[in-house]
Amino acid sequence: MGWNEFAFAFGAFFLTHSIPIRPPLRPWAVARLGHAGFGIAYSALSLAVLAWLIAAAGRAPYVPLWDWAPWQNHVVLAVMLPVCVILSLAIARPNPFSFGGAQNDRFDPASPGIVRLTRHPLLLALGIWSAAHILPNGDLAHVILFGTFAGFAMLGGRLVDRRRQREMGQRWHDLRAALSECPASLSLTTDTLLRLAAGLMLYAGLIWLHPLVIGVDPLV
Repeated sequence: MGWNEFAFAFGAFFLTHSIPIRPPLRPWAVARLGHAGFGIAYSALSLAVLAWLIAAAGRAPYVPLWDWAPWQNHVVLAVMLPVCVILSLAIARPNPFSFGGAQNDRFDPASPGIVRLTRHPLLLALGIWSAAHILPNGDLAHVILFGTFAGFAMLGGRLVDRRRQREMGQRWHDLRAALSECPASLSLTTDTLLRLAAGLMLYAGLIWLHPLVIGVDPLV
């Protein structure tokens, strides 16, 4: 299907990342699945469509823009470690500023974790991941793919900020002011150390799975 499949997959990706989270569909789904069930279903759908999109990019006509070089893989390897750490520190943590977050009513601005460093850690991780993957994928389809993801990550934070400000009102500004009074660092609590360890495990797991799932060994 070539470019047609790539275009269809892109359209499906953006539709599945916009329609399910908007009213009235999201409240309807949450009422039937629960917050946890909705989160699991939404994540599964997102991953499935993302896998299709990446596969479709690989099947699109190959239009080279620059040559591959071994150093490009080394850049990705170096960058992916902080990406995995960011993910491990952000997933399943309260974050009322972003589109996700778990148990946001329990968010403590005096102990915000990674939210003190960035209000949108998942978008930050997406932006770094996608920008780094442009380097070793110098063909048109993959540059469009990862470039779009990087642009979405950059603009997404502003869009989410506007939406959350409308939803939260003055509380959004109060929480942001409270965050600015916290030290710009992470407290090395037991939870933080466990999450850092999980990030290292995720990094090692991705290196191991990459040649099996994607077909490219990042260590070569």
